[in-house]
Amino acid sequence: MTTLYVTHPAFADHLVTPGHPERPERMRAVQQALEAETFQSLAREEAPLVEATVATLAHPEAFVETLDRVRPREGMVRIDGDTTMSPGTWEALLRGLGAATLAVDEVMSAKARNAFCGMRPPGHHAEQSTAMGFCFFNNAVVAARHAQKAYGAEKVAIVDFDVHHGNGTQAIVWDDPSIMYASTHQMPLFPGTGARSETGVGNIVNCPMRSGDGGDRFQEAFNEAILPALNTFSPDLVVISAGFDAHHRDPLGGLMLTEADYAWMTERLMDVADTHASGRVVSLLEGGYDLQGLAKSAAAHVRALMKA
Repeated sequence: MTTLYVTHPAFADHLVTPGHPERPERMRAVQQALEAETFQSLAREEAPLVEATVATLAHPEAFVETLDRVRPREGMVRIDGDTTMSPGTWEALLRGLGAATLAVDEVMSAKARNAFCGMRPPGHHAEQSTAMGFCFFNNAVVAARHAQKAYGAEKVAIVDFDVHHGNGTQAIVWDDPSIMYASTHQMPLFPGTGARSETGVGNIVNCPMRSGDGGDRFQEAFNEAILPALNTFSPDLVVISAGFDAHHRDPLGGLMLTEADYAWMTERLMDVADTHASGRVVSLLEGGYDLQGLAKSAAAHVRALMKA
């Protein structure tokens, strides 16, 4: 089985204000990186356009309907200080849901061994009824619950190595013992959540990092906290919130990861999936705002996935 890459040109049509870091060029940087000869064996599919009701796997229907109602036909609508909707945003959001659920379909039905979704806007800051931090719908939770609803997965692990804590993911699964959430992230930093003491119903594992921490500190966190917890949890599917803004070049954080560190983390998560989940991994792009750092890190991540 091969690694599947899911994306769509519509992800570049979510427009932002001038100077905004979550810009369409991010999508083009990832796309260009994955056009290299190394990636010619990737299976490739376009993210389908799904119904907005798919979002109700993670969000109340009223919230989904509100976003649908306020989306602009021209110009921009500001949701909060750094989260805006343009005329192309709604399709990008629906195709983001489509990418996440298609990747789960292909992996859970053994048509692909694992999958990476090149998508934007990101999703891990989206809480049940709040769009924030560039995010609208929580794609990782949608992926996890789709695997549970459609394929009978009993336990799904979401592992998030974005530089920012996934407050939305944590909040949505806080009291759901069937979904584990594990995160490495910088503290203090937006959004201010992610302390070690935040453990949900025993299903949350937070490993906060300090500015300047690099790969050695991440390996320590994985080896001492995240990997043991994952192995105890024994997931049927591993979902990765793959943010690449802990890279040393990234302007929004102060962590010092390299491409090799992302490959190492990916390989360790694949080991967990091999042991417990028949190798099933679905990875969803979250942050990463230096274009060079993003492109090289995403390429290293996908190369690791292809080694399965």
